[in-house]
Amino acid sequence: MGHIIKSVPEGSLGAELGLLPGDELLTLNGEPVVDVIDYQALLSTEELALVYRRGGETLEVDCEKEEWEELGVEFADGLLTTRVCKNHCIFCFIDQMPPNCRPTLYVKDDDWRMSLMMGNFVTLTNVDEEEMRRIVRRRASPLYISVHATDPEVRRRMMRNPHAGRILDQLRTLRDAGLQFHCQIVLCPGENDGGVLEKTLTDLAALRPAAQSVAVVPVGLTGFRQGLYPLRPFTREEADGVLRQISRWQKKCWKEMGTRFVFASDEFYCLAGRSLPAESCYEDFPQIENGVGLFATLRAEFEDALQGRSESAEKKRFTIACGVSVAPLLSDMIFAHKWQNLELAIVPVRSGFFGGAVTVTGLIAGCDLVRDLAGRDVGTLLIVESMLRAEGDKFLDDMTLEELREQLGAPVCVLENTGEALAEALLNGVGGETWHK
Repeated sequence: MGHIIKSVPEGSLGAELGLLPGDELLTLNGEPVVDVIDYQALLSTEELALVYRRGGETLEVDCEKEEWEELGVEFADGLLTTRVCKNHCIFCFIDQMPPNCRPTLYVKDDDWRMSLMMGNFVTLTNVDEEEMRRIVRRRASPLYISVHATDPEVRRRMMRNPHAGRILDQLRTLRDAGLQFHCQIVLCPGENDGGVLEKTLTDLAALRPAAQSVAVVPVGLTGFRQGLYPLRPFTREEADGVLRQISRWQKKCWKEMGTRFVFASDEFYCLAGRSLPAESCYEDFPQIENGVGLFATLRAEFEDALQGRSESAEKKRFTIACGVSVAPLLSDMIFAHKWQNLELAIVPVRSGFFGGAVTVTGLIAGCDLVRDLAGRDVGTLLIVESMLRAEGDKFLDDMTLEELREQLGAPVCVLENTGEALAEALLNGVGGETWHK
């Protein structure tokens, strides 16, 4: 099965080789092209033999090229069809989504290729031995892997997949091939914490340096769990216990390996009511996209941006809407400084869209902002871009920025999720492309 060429731009290598829209790519250098990973790997050569089909005729063309040079053609299937998840995890967030959301929010992917290209976490339960050999052959590294537990029975029970228990064998295969990976543990009270977590960390530490880091994040629960596996959030005391356990591991790993290796997500510190560690405690921030060290980075960027600067003389009135968990930290960070011309309110917004249990900023919907802010004199509302979809125009509930502005009767400014952007707004006001009047 080949891949149909959709377009061949003028001046591209594909055009020079005589390829046309409608041609079907069959092989590169004698190997079939499964997907974009194969395509990129097989093109990384100075001598290329390409076999394709035009109509009923199979044709071949050879050429010499620069190793980095692409064909430059576009394929009808994009060379990648996302592989869906075959697990039924007891903590799956997609299963807890509210009804009637846009279809893309219900897609469950579990694709090692997306892990390699975009840092998505994958479970490897849908990877058989042949596919594992392809991962090794294509030198797919680093991967981002959802481990959750290394105990086979615990992992099978949590993921409700009979193939979930072979994770340690898969990780050892990657290690033995010289590949690297980062690990994630979604921690659920009474399921994979305590002694189970201790075993998981012991097993993963034994895989160093192939295992580069481990992130421990608390289970995310919404108000839409009817009929699902009974789970509860961590209590303040339990969250503190998890942090003490991780701290012991960090000290041990630092002494033996020169790295803390295991990191708790920012949410655990919020749950425990603890101050977050300094920026230096996160080393090179191996899992910042997983919510590990995000606030430390925000705080450091904010402080750096304020150094040696004074705010403008113009009077400013802002309201910052953020998640409940981060509100105290954000307040401490901002009001540690004396502001002369700034009137500021920080409003913690709970995500009623998800049933009230979600406290993170990125899951605040437009209706939540309207509920908590309508009728208030907010001045200019500051929100972060993580509340919006990638196109930057809609919240999770499909409310648009324009609709939010109309319902609040106030201007809205969308900031990049950086300390520098926040500091610039507070110092000098707001403007530019993200300013919605």
